[in-house]
Amino acid sequence: MGSLRDLQLAEDVLQDACLAALHRWPRDGMPLQPRAWLLRAARNKAIDHFRRAANYKVKQSELAILAELERQAEPEAMNEASQDIIEDDRLRLIFTCCHPALAEGARLALTLRTVAGLTTTEIARAFLVPEATMAQRLVRAKRKIKAANIPYRVPPPELWPERLNSVLAVIYLVFNEGYAATSGAEPLRAALCEEAIRLGQILLDLVEEEAEVLGLLALMLLHDSRRLARTDGAGDIVILARQDRSLWNRDRIGRGKGLLRRAMALGPAGPYQIQAAISAVHARAADHDATDWREITVLYDRLHKMHPSPVIALNGAVALSFADGAEAGLAAMRGLNGDGALDGYQPYHAAHADLLRRAGRLDDAATAYRQALKITDNAAEQRFLQARLENL
Repeated sequence: MGSLRDLQLAEDVLQDACLAALHRWPRDGMPLQPRAWLLRAARNKAIDHFRRAANYKVKQSELAILAELERQAEPEAMNEASQDIIEDDRLRLIFTCCHPALAEGARLALTLRTVAGLTTTEIARAFLVPEATMAQRLVRAKRKIKAANIPYRVPPPELWPERLNSVLAVIYLVFNEGYAATSGAEPLRAALCEEAIRLGQILLDLVEEEAEVLGLLALMLLHDSRRLARTDGAGDIVILARQDRSLWNRDRIGRGKGLLRRAMALGPAGPYQIQAAISAVHARAADHDATDWREITVLYDRLHKMHPSPVIALNGAVALSFADGAEAGLAAMRGLNGDGALDGYQPYHAAHADLLRRAGRLDDAATAYRQALKITDNAAEQRFLQARLENL
């Protein structure tokens, strides 16, 4: 649907096509190629839209779009369009949506909403902004695409580098939403983690010697290796210190470490490689107490200098608390939320509460746990935080 040059219209006609499928498929049976059926139905609805518009005053550009859609409806054109270098539909859309004409934050948010299917709430929390702010950002991005007549096309390989960082960020944000679900009954969404890893592998097949692509895939594999140990039989959260490390996926750990070594051999480490290195330190430790927290603290400090972020600083403070004690971690957290950017970030309040608990400041810890409870929509997180609060 890239030829529409109108994201809202593309969403509308695809939604109409899905509604038509829900009506017709149970009656007529599933088509042999469901995706092709949906695309054809959506394209036909778009053609109908522009034909109706042609009865009124219409821009020449819209007539050109109608002609292009009708050309695409021909079998030869559809076969020709299928010969894209990027064969995976979702990765192709991510590359298409990460257009450099849009601001970095806008293109990431729009791609996460349109392609990855994340809600505005989930995206807002990932960017540490209010939901209303993110909603406005998405609307403005759609308007700019339409006003500037930005085409939705996969760029040729020589133009991939200008979009690669955004593509990597989208894949990682999808993984993060799977690894720590913003809402719902489960603490993680395994399907999102698997999809992000799948996209990372396809991207690596396209650009084999790109260090940060290797680093991102290594990072996701190393993180995801702990999946089975992160919840118990009841679906409740198991913190890192209490995880049964025999449940960690050794194949994914080995593959992640191998990818990280390849990445490091290509030159100076980037942010994804450093995060993968942090995860590798956890993976090599026999248990929580044997973890080299000093090394992790140094890596977080290096990461923060490279990519300043309150979330990275928060993670570094937590690591420091295990290296030098809870009070050292609290000192590192002091002033971290001075501008209120982390007010709606549940992990900040949960980490603050845990450090206060470990430091013996139980009243303050209770206040922080209550604040964390107020801003989480995930049922498993709510149970975990409530249990911590009661145990005080």
